[in-house]
Amino acid sequence: MLTGKALIQATRKYAKEDRKKSWLLLISTMILLILAYAGAIQNTNIIIQIACSIVAGLLGVRMFIMYHDYLHRTILQDSWIAQIWFTLYGMFILAPTSIWKRSHDYHHSHNAKLYTSSIGSFPLVTKKDYLAASRFDRGVYLFIRHPLTILFGYIFAFIWGMCLRAFIKSTSKHLDTILALIFHFGIGALIYHYWGFQNFLLGFLFPAFLNSAMGAYLFYAQHNFPDAKYTSKEDWDYTYAALKSSSYMQMSSLMQWFTGNIGYHHIHHINPRIPFYKLPLVYKEMEEFQSPGVTSLSPKSIYKCFRVKVWDAENNKMIGLKEL
Repeated sequence: MLTGKALIQATRKYAKEDRKKSWLLLISTMILLILAYAGAIQNTNIIIQIACSIVAGLLGVRMFIMYHDYLHRTILQDSWIAQIWFTLYGMFILAPTSIWKRSHDYHHSHNAKLYTSSIGSFPLVTKKDYLAASRFDRGVYLFIRHPLTILFGYIFAFIWGMCLRAFIKSTSKHLDTILALIFHFGIGALIYHYWGFQNFLLGFLFPAFLNSAMGAYLFYAQHNFPDAKYTSKEDWDYTYAALKSSSYMQMSSLMQWFTGNIGYHHIHHINPRIPFYKLPLVYKEMEEFQSPGVTSLSPKSIYKCFRVKVWDAENNKMIGLKEL
């Protein structure tokens, strides 16, 4: 079984883009996304409109994974067409390139490292620090990790976290966050003005709410699950963090398609240059990736992921509030 640098080296043969496939998947997803939004904006049939609204939200998750891969320099580099599209898409989903790349690159370099992993991710404290914290600090901590906060990721993770908070903290570095808010809500205002409230709700607001909630939960559960392991800065190891602190999320083939195979998250953290469409192949061919911590989208698994709140350093495991 390969470990450490040898494992990373072994994955490099998969970290090669199939340019034609990247374009095919991007263009087909773009067409489906545009058609879904068009169906959600028409109001001739409410059932079709609702169905298209849901599909638009799910397709938004798939397109986000392509955007995510593009900023990892994994697909479609040196293409001005891809650059324009992904820049506009990042603004539309309220994750403009400056803040997303900066925070996400940091996340990859500090995944599962206690006290420094919270930038670009959800905060995690030890049992000892939680018990020593003030009631106010505990409240803020639990609010950030609360299921309703993640469900309303559109507001808390994207409008506030990705845009307003980033702009307030570093105005000069993140001017595009304000442009993203103007661009995003400008499109919403146009839909409301020309097509009315129902079309605004189903053709703009609900898809944004759905893909934001899905994105926030996927990101949460992939690093906050019962079997996740965290280490101190001194003991931190890149491959250990990728394999032990990043989950494999079991999904149906349809949901793996909608989520761009991001369920193979442990593999992505070993080598983010592997295109999203090659992750299942790596899982199939490399035994080292076939025994990860597992989550799913089942109600039971979601409950277990939300139940764990802090890291018990003495017993080397995630625990809930009842175990404090």
